Amino acid sequence: MATIDLNSDVGESFGNWTFGDDERIIESASSVNVACGFHAGDPTTIRATVAAAQRAGVAIGAHPGYRDLAGFGRRFIDMAAAELTNDVIYQIGALQALAAAEGATVQYVKPHGALYNTIAKNPSQARAVVDAILAVDPTLPLVVLPNSEIHRAAQLAGLRAIPEAFADRAYNPDGSLVPRTEPGAVLTDVSAVVAQSLRLALSREIQAVDGSILQVSAESICLHGDTPGAVEMAAAVRQALAGAGVAIQSFV
Repeated sequence: MATIDLNSDVGESFGNWTFGDDERIIESASSVNVACGFHAGDPTTIRATVAAAQRAGVAIGAHPGYRDLAGFGRRFIDMAAAELTNDVIYQIGALQALAAAEGATVQYVKPHGALYNTIAKNPSQARAVVDAILAVDPTLPLVVLPNSEIHRAAQLAGLRAIPEAFADRAYNPDGSLVPRTEPGAVLTDVSAVVAQSLRLALSREIQAVDGSILQVSAESICLHGDTPGAVEMAAAVRQALAGAGVAIQSFV
């Protein structure tokens, strides 16, 4: 039987502002990427999210990003490699402490937003993220865009790299994600998201915006928790995959 992990971003509320429906998203996911306070999330939100994930029995991952609350971590920050390493260490450590308070552990790392996209192409920042994980816990898997700078850097450092693909994002012919600033970058039609997920899980391929077919050997499929209709999409994807004989199971 084919297996695939479904991951989703959670814990991205902040103070009095609620963002996403974490409880319902967690029901469909097998791994959840918990915001660590730099792009979103606060201690109370983070701990509550960890508790919900613990109750649901899903894997908990750190979701570090640039220090950019105002921009939700979706703006590039040109920073020294050592500073970025320390920022990522800080965020993983914060989540580890709040997870420990709930009797849970942090099981992997997946960078967020602009940081995720930058380390796919920027060797210096990619190595900075790898150095952070090596310093904290070299057994933590790192979720990456396949065939990217961060993928290669993780493998060279001996980290376990988890290639992922996106159910709700459009792809360029080179395998990169279409920037969110461009029309059609985010898929919002449930049937399109389901179709893309099935193709990824069953055929390990995806169609780029120019019609070309990309081979994607993904171990995890991401569904963004902030995409319009995310809860319904996640439930539909999980149901469709199960119906096609694909087991939903975390890579950890």
